[in-house]
Amino acid sequence: MRRKNLTCPTVAVPKDISLILLDIEGTTTSISFVKDELFPYILKHVRHFLEEHWNDKETQASISGLREQVKEDLNKDELKGIIPILSETHPKEQIIDSVVKNVEWQMGLDRKTTSLKQLQGHMWVDAYKKKEVRGHLYEDVTQCFRQWKDEGKQLCIYSSGSVAAQKLLFTYSVDGDITEYITDYFDTKIGGKREAASYTSICDHLKVEPRHVLFLTDILEEATAAEKAGLQSMIVRRPGNAVLTIAQMKQFATINSFEEIMFDEVASKKKKI
Repeated sequence: MRRKNLTCPTVAVPKDISLILLDIEGTTTSISFVKDELFPYILKHVRHFLEEHWNDKETQASISGLREQVKEDLNKDELKGIIPILSETHPKEQIIDSVVKNVEWQMGLDRKTTSLKQLQGHMWVDAYKKKEVRGHLYEDVTQCFRQWKDEGKQLCIYSSGSVAAQKLLFTYSVDGDITEYITDYFDTKIGGKREAASYTSICDHLKVEPRHVLFLTDILEEATAAEKAGLQSMIVRRPGNAVLTIAQMKQFATINSFEEIMFDEVASKKKKI
């Protein structure tokens, strides 16, 4: 989808768009929320969480997953400083210490392994329910979700964060529970966000033609991958997002707010003003 008039405050979207697929970080939610609040929460509370929830099945499953990840990592020559996790035969305190160090190491490398995301997800459930964390949303998000739903559009989420973490953010958001507007959620289990095949799989799952889907993201490579799969892509420019070059801005339509998206003839009338 190409913006015809870069000075126009609105972007016309074809009326046959039936589904809007949205990224989270930098699109519905500030990147700083994840970077400066959610991730630091993990680092600050992981030891206490493991001690408090040591006997929970979910906690033990997460630790087992982290151990398996270590085994995979040891076969990757490019990874340095891998932190092993002690086996079940060691004292609880020593195992926890090794898990904490492994989590710190992975997060220091900004890794998004399934096992790490699983543990993070469990911790965020606890944090959201205790009201220690509230999911950030830009001011235009909830009202536009409501409007798009009223217009008959389906809304789906596709983020690198786990589906569980996605649902938490929208259930315990600053605007309360807004999950009623969201049809489905997808994470990297369906494929990488910079791979065209992932978007094809999402469309197949939702039984919708790619050309009827609008993808909103702040990442140029993701928009490009979605376009290759036949979707229509748009770049969202939020405060704190990576700055786009003039050349990059010419590749896709860009918006600063969801309110700039206009469907049907309304957009055409707006442009004539």
